[in-house]
Amino acid sequence: MADEKLSIMCSNVSSTTMQSWRERPPSSYSIKVQNLSQLVSSTLYCDGKYQSRRFSSGDYKWSLIIYPKGNDKDNGSGFISMYVEIDNTSLMSTPPTEVYADLRFFIFNRKENKYFTIQDVESKPFNALRTMWGIPRVLSLDTFNDRKNGYHFDGDHCEFGVDIIVAPPPTKWEIISFDENITFPKFSWTVKNFSKIKENPHASNSFSIGGRRWVIKIYPKGYSIADGKWLSIYLFADGEILKEDEKVNVRAQLKVEDPHGSNHLSDEVNWWLKEQGSAYGWDHYVSIDKLRKSYLDKDDTLKVEIEFKVVSATKYSSF
Repeated sequence: MADEKLSIMCSNVSSTTMQSWRERPPSSYSIKVQNLSQLVSSTLYCDGKYQSRRFSSGDYKWSLIIYPKGNDKDNGSGFISMYVEIDNTSLMSTPPTEVYADLRFFIFNRKENKYFTIQDVESKPFNALRTMWGIPRVLSLDTFNDRKNGYHFDGDHCEFGVDIIVAPPPTKWEIISFDENITFPKFSWTVKNFSKIKENPHASNSFSIGGRRWVIKIYPKGYSIADGKWLSIYLFADGEILKEDEKVNVRAQLKVEDPHGSNHLSDEVNWWLKEQGSAYGWDHYVSIDKLRKSYLDKDDTLKVEIEFKVVSATKYSSF
């Protein structure tokens, strides 16, 4: 905001806080004290604190707690200490609720006609094990009690307040997993009478691996330029219907076998499937001349194998 001067400070309780001035009053709750000295006296036999009535913020019930002489048990001696406590009944749900909230505490300054504001830069988790969070060192008592500073006004009046900004629970998410232990990860395809194939492409049977269906297509005349000089080979997702913006990671090893020895052609597939009908492969996988010399057996048979290493799966929240 234009009317705020910001500063960062580290308190002795190992939390980082941010200070500012603000014209707008507290939005969650305010306590206007008409006789501060009497309020202080009233806290002498209740652990030094004043606790407000319960109020609602972010669908939960809270109380504002003020230690006008400081909370000695939380290293707040010599300071105004301020906290908020969530009502236990607000946390009764299945499973048990944890509520994250940003806390901003206020003390009105009549001289500035603004609110001194301090907040912890970290959101605080409220749960059944810890229902109260706050700042033990909001403002030093020396500064607060010096009347020329403006925190006391109209005799012995003062005002405290709080903003509680409850973070909504995460409702939009995705969980991605990578299956590295695929059952029956290999698919082998024997292409007979390769030299007599007329189709371009020529497709394998559809097969299922990693929970999805696939098909391998070879282009004996080539894919981008059908001049019969190169064999193109591609892995397609067969009939897969992806959700909006869904993607699937596929890692596999594709191999064209050497029928005469062990000089196989082998290449790695590392592919994010993002669109229906998309494919991963090679336009110039091997020249037809080299294929005929080294990778067709005496019966004009080509053997292709693919072994899947990883197939990812993603679960999405509903929109």
